[in-house]
Amino acid sequence: MVSREKLEHNQIWIYVVALVIAAIAGLIMPETMSLFDNHVLISLIIAGLMFGMFTQIPFLSIKESMGNPRFIYALLVANYIAVPLVVWLLSQFLPQEQSPILLGVYLVLLTPCIDYVIVFTFLGKGNERAMLLSTPILFVTQMIFLPAYLWLFMGEQTAELVKPGPFIEAFVIIILLPLFLAILTQIFTKKGFNSVLEASAWLPVPLMALTLFVIVASQMSKLSSYADTIVKVIPVYIAFMIIMPLITRLIVKCFSLDIRSGRAVVFSAGTRNSLVVLPLALSLPDQWSSLVAAIIVTQTIVELIGELIYIRLVPRFILPDKSMEQNTG
Repeated sequence: MVSREKLEHNQIWIYVVALVIAAIAGLIMPETMSLFDNHVLISLIIAGLMFGMFTQIPFLSIKESMGNPRFIYALLVANYIAVPLVVWLLSQFLPQEQSPILLGVYLVLLTPCIDYVIVFTFLGKGNERAMLLSTPILFVTQMIFLPAYLWLFMGEQTAELVKPGPFIEAFVIIILLPLFLAILTQIFTKKGFNSVLEASAWLPVPLMALTLFVIVASQMSKLSSYADTIVKVIPVYIAFMIIMPLITRLIVKCFSLDIRSGRAVVFSAGTRNSLVVLPLALSLPDQWSSLVAAIIVTQTIVELIGELIYIRLVPRFILPDKSMEQNTG
């Protein structure tokens, strides 16, 4: 019988297998897999994932995570100063006359993740509790900064295309509802219902694998229609994921954060809000929506692969524990 510890120990390989199977299924059974191309379905799966994650965070003794303003400052500097500078520089390598390509890249790279970044922060030995507490701040600030940066980078007309509705919907379904249910679960556990909490601890790994499968399998058929464009944006996405941890490490040191909080900032700066901005793309005018959506989905696939690398490299090389740093130094 498989234990939960063994499941978590082998989680990376489980995710790799899920990605490979999803890619193959999406290519050989595009019509069947397109049935999963449903934003509500994907949101509900992620909500289940977040519930499993949230139940493992001791919210009933969370006061110590509230008093770390340096973490919030580092998070804001990384996401709204460092990231936009890097994104703008990388965008110069894209065709400047093709606005849908630029809009897709800007939409997805300028918005910090507010959902599964918490799970990856946990898997990468970061401070997932601090990351969770920062999601309302990231949610509000990205609604302010995204139109501002789109206006700065692309002009006023493009910025007006972005609507806040999908952001609010995703935050309620993916963050607030699972959080509320997780806190209720912990309250009932204190009254003797331990089996519910123990059962929920099994959820994160299988639901993460399911999330990867559904997203990749359902979107593979779309990508073939825009292969020429996707080839242009993939190097930008890869470069972003390589550059941001290196820059964020410097930011973390400037704010003198502890190792686990620093890792959380690294994951936040490198993980984007693709699942939330995808509905924004689908709400664009018809001549833009399909291409912008394909560009965003491409980033999701690149990012999910990159996150599997992050959860190993960030705690080992980017921000290692002091004991490990001394042993390798």
